[in-house]
Amino acid sequence: MSMDQHPPLVSVVLCTHNPRRDYFERTLAGLQEQTLRYEKWELLIIDNASVPPLLNRMDLGWHPGARLVEEARAGLTPARLRGIQETRSGILIFVDDDAVLNTDYLEKGLEIGNKYTLLGAWGGSVQPEFEAEPPEWTRTYWPRLAIRTITKGIWSNFAGYPDTTPWGVGMCVRRAVAAKYREQVLQDPLRHKLDRSGSSLVSGGDDDIARTAHGLGLGTGLFPELQLTHLIPASRLEENYLLRLVEGQSYSGVIVNAMHGHAFDAPLLNSTRIVFGRLRRYLTMSIRERRFFEARLNGQQRALLELSRQAPRLLRHEAQQIR
Repeated sequence: MSMDQHPPLVSVVLCTHNPRRDYFERTLAGLQEQTLRYEKWELLIIDNASVPPLLNRMDLGWHPGARLVEEARAGLTPARLRGIQETRSGILIFVDDDAVLNTDYLEKGLEIGNKYTLLGAWGGSVQPEFEAEPPEWTRTYWPRLAIRTITKGIWSNFAGYPDTTPWGVGMCVRRAVAAKYREQVLQDPLRHKLDRSGSSLVSGGDDDIARTAHGLGLGTGLFPELQLTHLIPASRLEENYLLRLVEGQSYSGVIVNAMHGHAFDAPLLNSTRIVFGRLRRYLTMSIRERRFFEARLNGQQRALLELSRQAPRLLRHEAQQIR
């Protein structure tokens, strides 16, 4: 029977924008080596405004259910929405163009989905492969690069609980969750700004998807059976990149919490508090500590100002006060 007669069990959605060729080839090689038989999964590559386009620049003949779709609207969010729209299976797995899945990733992801039917989204361990030896001071920021080690399965339906919240790289999502997420994003302009686009390092779409699962009464979880390697170029270990990443993630963290009705500790600051805060940090922190603290603060303040302009109803009373 063809795939048209029997829809696939899993849809791999690979969103990419001007991918680094050597990394992208390794991502595709990892998919080609999956133990799950090809007839059980489809591969959809979303070419998100790459220049030049990826069409005719890759061979997908090894997979009978592989397709490449062009999405002209730049940004990870439009690319994911297109992937959700174009796929057919009950479980979607989002794969980044710098991630190499272990050969049994799709098989294990499907098994977990079938076993834990009350989970809406799940993921696993993300091990780094650094292009260059990372400076030791960067270690504290590795989780922001989607690096984590899972040693035992853990899941919950507590919204916003980081220990059970999967990240976007390798995230498995149930169709009902993906469809609800797409519906909500199409109705809310704020959600369009929660993921990367161009040089922006805002990265809250993953959390938005996980919170959508909770909103449907489903849980989220992490499992050691799911293993992948994240290929990390040297540029992502530079201080300027990490500062931008911290600011972008701090921005999206406030927005996601506000949209889903959860508390956040990010008061909108007046000029007096800003001046005294800078003085205190100058006296108590190193130069690098100050930079990262202020990057986090800047991201939070940007988010609060955005909410005050576009969705003041989402701001809790205490966050609206100029303190």
